[in-house]
Amino acid sequence: MKLALIAAALAMAPIAGAQTWSLTSPNGQVKLSVQLADLSGKADFPKGPGLYYRVEHGAESSRATVVNDSPLGLRLQGRDFVGGLHFESAQPQRLIDESYEMPRGKRRQCRNRAHHLTLSFKNAAGQPLELDLRAYDDGVAFRYRLPSGASSAATLEAEATGFALPADAKLWMAPNDKASTYSPAYETYYEDGIAVGTPAALGVGWEFPVLLRTADARWALITEANVGPNFCGSRLSTTAVHGIYRVTLPDPAEGNRQGSTQPSSTLPWEMPWRVVIVGGSLAGIVESTLVTDVSAPARVKGTSWIKPGRVAWSWWSDNPSPQDGAKQKKFVDLAAAMGWEYVLVDANWDIMDNGNIHDVLRHAKSQGVGVLLWYNSGGPHNVVTEKPRDTLTYQEVRRYELGLLKKWGVKGVKVDFFQSDKQDVIGLYHDILQDAADFHIMVNFHGCTLPRGWERPWPHLMSMEAVRGEECYIFDPKFPERAPVQNTITPFTRNAVGPMDYTPVALSDNKYPHRTTAAHELALTVVFESGWLHFADKAESYLALPAAPKEFLKQVPVTWDDTRFVAGYPGQFVVLARRKGDTWYLAGVNGQARAHEEHIQPGAWLPAGRYELARIGDGENPQSFSSETQRFNAGQEFVARMKPYGGFVATLKPAK
Repeated sequence: MKLALIAAALAMAPIAGAQTWSLTSPNGQVKLSVQLADLSGKADFPKGPGLYYRVEHGAESSRATVVNDSPLGLRLQGRDFVGGLHFESAQPQRLIDESYEMPRGKRRQCRNRAHHLTLSFKNAAGQPLELDLRAYDDGVAFRYRLPSGASSAATLEAEATGFALPADAKLWMAPNDKASTYSPAYETYYEDGIAVGTPAALGVGWEFPVLLRTADARWALITEANVGPNFCGSRLSTTAVHGIYRVTLPDPAEGNRQGSTQPSSTLPWEMPWRVVIVGGSLAGIVESTLVTDVSAPARVKGTSWIKPGRVAWSWWSDNPSPQDGAKQKKFVDLAAAMGWEYVLVDANWDIMDNGNIHDVLRHAKSQGVGVLLWYNSGGPHNVVTEKPRDTLTYQEVRRYELGLLKKWGVKGVKVDFFQSDKQDVIGLYHDILQDAADFHIMVNFHGCTLPRGWERPWPHLMSMEAVRGEECYIFDPKFPERAPVQNTITPFTRNAVGPMDYTPVALSDNKYPHRTTAAHELALTVVFESGWLHFADKAESYLALPAAPKEFLKQVPVTWDDTRFVAGYPGQFVVLARRKGDTWYLAGVNGQARAHEEHIQPGAWLPAGRYELARIGDGENPQSFSSETQRFNAGQEFVARMKPYGGFVATLKPAK
């Protein structure tokens, strides 16, 4: 033990001749350190002074390293900011403390509070680089900035940023997919608790976000945020030499080989935030809003037209149905019967028979149901033939189309098949969001990249796919086996960084029968967060439900005032609590082949008082429900019982 402590102390000791700076979070629990030093004796770091950072968690007397000394720096055409850097100045540390509101997400009222420090450097050629650092109570963030200089523009060739993870950490991470007609789209499976250094199976890197657990039970989630049209989406290297995962740029084959892999920008150039969310438990990951905290403020003036909601959707149960006007009217009637706000008419609605889209629009208006329409994002970056396509790529055509939709009374669009993280496609996302805002059209992206905080500047962005969702019961024979475990990983990974359009509550079987119970499926409406909640199954499945689950689906919200982690472990089970007004929704899913029982003390998040508790859980067989109502005191123990691959939902309303 003494030898281990001595080794740890030596590892923390400042390098002779190094210049060091550090920031501590307002609550003192998170520390971000940066040094300009020669660390050539460690890992594979080059000889000579370079920039390195470290992330620690815990009180000053018991801090533990979550990210070890890791490289920083950029290589641009004609500019090297990796070696030969010289410190110029540091702006005075300041406190950022602002509140902002989100129309959907983990909570409505959010707080961006951190200590901020900006360091300025010059390279050997005298060219400037600025490094912004922030320490939050729940993590850290840093970004590079190139101020204006002799040149008016710059092109990034490579980013030296890395994440040196503890050798004994466990990781939950998803391999980036190879480029194809329908990929990459962030739809691979998360690996469950793998070792640091495990190579990505497909050889094209690992996706953000990455979840890690240290040997002493600290948790961290690594991702990026505020990626603007002046940058690309990045990922982590396929391998981790010396445990260091390095930021890499997109694959040239993405997006039908259109666009450059190297982002360019005029100066000044503000690059994305690299984000490490940190916590002593999984609550720090699940409850964090750090991704939107560091993102740009809302750019939309007047948001009364932005209305999240529940959506009836026919495509999962009947793929050709968007081409049939009568079938779409049936799903309009489903939405009206269930009190859902919208119906989505999916691909190929513009070649509809048995009526046309205007018949559907008129019927929906008569029933008080809003209409959402599907679009292909292509353009030259994809060769997918589903229609309508080639209407959103070019601004004049896009604005004409959005103007038509506004005239027709359409409330939103689902835009699909992007297949690229290159700068040209990242720019297309922003262009669609900008123009859609001008015409008061809400947006959902599919076949798309990962959420990177865009829902803060663009609050009409209701959801994004970027997940292997329930449509894979149609395409993937492995999905029924993998889905229960994935459903207990994504709340701590993919859905922790932004809205996720998983299209849940498939109660009937499609091509590949599911293993999850009906109560598990029901619970996903609360466990997963999305501004548009698309119900996947056919109308008959919902209309024939017993009274309790049917009423639950009529009432379940999609916007939340608060979110709390209750219990769980990725790959095993998860229980979350979300609040809407004074009602708490408690939900859990079990990803294991054995039953699970969890004893919960709600007093940590449930205000004192008496409540009406309504619980829906697993029934006698996997496709049946049990239900009960009772009085409940906030000081009581709540016992969550879930059958194999099972789940439950419960509502807690103040007793009258």
